[in-house]
Amino acid sequence: MIDKKAHIITVSNEKGGTGKSTISMHISILLMQEGFKTAVVDMDGRQGTLSNYINNRCAFGRQNGINLIVPQLITVTPRENTAEYANHISEIKMAIGELAKSYDAIIIDTPGTKNYLFELAHQLADTLITPISDSFIDLNVLGTIDEANPKKQQAGQYAQFVWEIKKYLAQQGKPLLNWIVVGNKISPFNSRNKNLFFEHLQKISKMYGFRVAGNLRDRTIYKEMFPQGLTVLDLNTKDLKSKMTMSHLAAKQEIKSLAEFICPQR
Repeated sequence: MIDKKAHIITVSNEKGGTGKSTISMHISILLMQEGFKTAVVDMDGRQGTLSNYINNRCAFGRQNGINLIVPQLITVTPRENTAEYANHISEIKMAIGELAKSYDAIIIDTPGTKNYLFELAHQLADTLITPISDSFIDLNVLGTIDEANPKKQQAGQYAQFVWEIKKYLAQQGKPLLNWIVVGNKISPFNSRNKNLFFEHLQKISKMYGFRVAGNLRDRTIYKEMFPQGLTVLDLNTKDLKSKMTMSHLAAKQEIKSLAEFICPQR
């Protein structure tokens, strides 16, 4: 395993479109604003959403003469030849190991589909953040509860995978994985489906060993700021003075609350 001082946070779900890259970017910027030396690893290099986010940020800063904080970036693209997997894994571990010696935190963004990089990202994690929308279809990756027979439970494919990761980490002598599930892109409107979803999520959390963080609402601002590489945390700072709406302030607080939930003593 990696000899390190950095805390490694893996943001993952065995499903695309859950907002992993947006959360990865916001957490990394927040930690940097708080004085932590932070790096990010985009293990979904083929799609490269997080890498593009950071590249957009660098370009926006240059074009506008703004000195924006930018995390160190490593982009990893999967190899096509299975015979190259073992060497590639060794290379990645070495690169992250070097980062871990001099950084306080490393954020890993994962592919939306399971591959050897997806598995490696979980094996390296100290904290695992799993964003999920308030859909029972999405909930199935974690587990199901039979409403007619609440005692009848079945772990979803992702919960089973994380259980295997926990066993692997225990064999390596690592501390218990800090697994956090956060509702993301959540509608501000109340509904029976939404209430049932979170009721089931809380039940499943006790079965499969994760904590449920406060929700991140579905906000247009996240989509609007991607082309500039900005985050809600950049608004109204000394480098980027802009008008803050109530939605901006609420989004900023949601990100801060998530970071506090990850590590209260940070």
